[in-house]
Amino acid sequence: MKELTTRAISGAIYILLLIGALFMQEALIVLLAIFGILSLIEFSKLIKLKSYFQFGIFLLLYLGFWYICIFHKTLNESDVAIQILLVITIFVNLLLIKDLFAEKKIPLFQSKRYIATTFYLTSGFIFMLLIANFNGKFTPFLLLGGFILVWVNDSAAYVVGKNFGKQKLFPSISPKKTVEGFLGGLFFACVSSYFISIYTETLPFNSWLILAIIVSVFGTFGDLIESKFKRQAGVKDSGVIMPGHGGLLDRLDSLIFAVPFVYLFLRILNYVS
Repeated sequence: MKELTTRAISGAIYILLLIGALFMQEALIVLLAIFGILSLIEFSKLIKLKSYFQFGIFLLLYLGFWYICIFHKTLNESDVAIQILLVITIFVNLLLIKDLFAEKKIPLFQSKRYIATTFYLTSGFIFMLLIANFNGKFTPFLLLGGFILVWVNDSAAYVVGKNFGKQKLFPSISPKKTVEGFLGGLFFACVSSYFISIYTETLPFNSWLILAIIVSVFGTFGDLIESKFKRQAGVKDSGVIMPGHGGLLDRLDSLIFAVPFVYLFLRILNYVS
C-alpha cells in the first residue's frame, strides 16, 4: 500500500509539472530542457558513456532549435535544418528497430553511443519542442495530446495484458508485454483520440486517430528498445528519480521514440492541407 501511495504521488507530481508548464511557453521550454538533461544522464549510465560531450551536443542543438522556434519562424534555412534533423533521427530510430529484431545485443561501439544520445534521445526532446511550437505558433495542446495518448496506451496495455494477456509480444526483452496488451493499448488510445480531438480543438478526429496509431506502435517500439538497453546494462530501471516508477527515462521512453514520427505526420498533414 505504501509503495502504491509513493507511486501515485510521484506520478501526480510528474503530470502536474507537465500540464502546468503547458500554459506558459517559457516554462515548457525550460522543463523539457531539464527533463532532457536528466534523461540523458540516465541513458549515458545505461550505455556506459563516461563523457560530457553528449551534454554539450544536447545544449547546442536544443538551444539552436529553440532559437529557430522563437525567432526564425519563417526562414527557409531554419526549415532545412529541421528537415535534416528529422531525416537523420528517423533513420537512426529505424536502425534501432532493426537492432531490436536482428541483434542479440544493440551494438554500442563508441561512435554509436554518441549517435544514440544525439539522434535517439536529444532529437526526441527537440521534436517535443517543435511540436509545441508547430508552424511558429505556440501549440501546447498538440504536445499534451501526444502525452495523453502515451499515458492511455501504456495504462490500457498494462491492464489488458495483466488480465487477458497470453501471447507474449517480445519475451526475450520484456516478458510481461503481451500481444493482447498491445492491442488493448492501441484500442483505448484510438478511443481517447476522439475525446482529444473534441477538447483540444487542434486537429480533426481522423488526424488524431492516425496519431493514436503512430504513438501506440512507435511508443511500444520505444519502450522495447529502452528495455533492451536496460537488459544489456543489467538493471531494472533507468534511474531512481521517480519513486515507485524508476527513472525519468522509464516514463518518457515511448514518447521520446514516437515524437519524430508524430512530427513527420504533422508535416505531411500540413503540406497536403
